[in-house]
Formats: sequence, structure tokens, C-alpha cells
Amino acid sequence: MLNALIFDIDGTLADTETVHRQAFNAAFKQSGLDWEWGEELYTKLLLIAGGKERIAHYWAQVDPNRAGESLAKQTIDRIHAIKTGEYERRVAGGQLALRPGMLRLIREAHAAGMPMAIATTTTPANVEALLSTPLGKDWRSYFVAVCDASTPGRKKPSPDIYLAALSALNRTAAECLAFEDSENGLRAATAAGIPTLITPTAYTAMHDFDGALVVVPHLGDPDTPMAQRLAGTDQRWVDLAALRRWHEGILFEAS
Repeated sequence: MLNALIFDIDGTLADTETVHRQAFNAAFKQSGLDWEWGEELYTKLLLIAGGKERIAHYWAQVDPNRAGESLAKQTIDRIHAIKTGEYERRVAGGQLALRPGMLRLIREAHAAGMPMAIATTTTPANVEALLSTPLGKDWRSYFVAVCDASTPGRKKPSPDIYLAALSALNRTAAECLAFEDSENGLRAATAAGIPTLITPTAYTAMHDFDGALVVVPHLGDPDTPMAQRLAGTDQRWVDLAALRRWHEGILFEAS
């Protein structure tokens, strides 16, 4: 039986990656670097979980000698701090909307008393910046736990962040449903034993989602319906009832 929902942030709750890429590039410029991450390059870099890890990986490719210097970590920390500020500025005040269906589903689950958690590799500041407008200043009250980059453990595709969420929820993996947009996220959730719903973005559409419970373009809303209809109905958006049926193995029908 479905008893809890666990959400990834970047790409899942909101299509954030373009904004992240812009923020990285702004940070590089402010740091006096001539680095420029285009869409194709950034799509590849997204296979590296974590912003600091992404910078370190790229640096090691383009300038391995300097990347190995003793002060490299401090430089990466400084660049990432600038990038975080740039990201917050870009999403402040609700400038970046949640993906179709996400806000509606979170409110429905909260009203129904369904426990929810967040499992993300992004920073606490990034989570705050994204959710404080659509859910209000008390957005944390919607979630039993917010597991983010400050949570101890290895980053995705390791299952550590999901294991932390399960512990905080006090639920078994089989009682939960994870929401992800990427292959690394899927691998992390399924390694923890959690059935996973995938909503890809343009950055992750080519990923391998073998093993996902279901893959849909987004959750849909009455005014932004999915192409698929739910099994046995004419409804084209995902609600709690649909999640429960999917969790039990009843998938959508093609239109």
C-alpha cells in the first residue's frame, strides 16, 4: 500500500536545469574564467551529481594541472557559492514555476495526510529558493523530512539520500513512491528499493529509465493535460488515486 511520497527537486519538481546552467556560467564569468557551459555540454555534465562535483569534473578535463592544486577545493567552493547566489536570484519571487501537476499533487497529498519527503543532491538554499514562493514561507511543514546536500552520505546514484528519507518517514521502501527525472535519480531510488515515477526533461529524455514504475512527460493539470489517459477513465492528470493504482501495478492507457 502507498503510504508516502518522496520528491527529487531539480528537473522533477521544477525544470530548473536551464537556470542552473545560466547560474554556473554567471559564476564562471564573475570568477574570471572563460568557461561556458552550453546545453549539449551541460547535458553530459548532469551525469555528475552535485554542483561542486560537476565543477571539479569539468576542471579536471580542461585544466588537470590546476585542478590538482592544493587550493582547488577553495576555488570550487567560492565558484559554487557565487553560483548558488545567482540561482537564488533567478528563482526568487516565484519566477520559476513548478512543473505541471506538482503543486496540485503536493497540496492534495498534504490535505490527505500523506507523509512526504524531499531527496535531492541540491543545496538547502536552492530548495528554499524554489519552494518558498509556491508553498509559502512555511513550506517545510509539507514535508516530514528535507534530505539535501547537507545530509550525510554519498550522492546519487548512491541510495544514501533515499535511505535517509525512508528513515525519517519511518516507512519501508515498498510503502513509498519516488519522483525523479534522471537516470541517476532512478538508480538511487531503485537501489533503495523504492518504486519510481519518472518525468523526464529535455536534459534527461535520452536517459535509460529501465526499471521505472512508469514514465510520463509530466503529471498534468486540468488545463495542462497529459497525452495519456489514466486507466479506466478519461482523466489526463495524475492525482493520489492514480498514484495508488500505479503503485499497485495498474498503468496508464495510451490515448
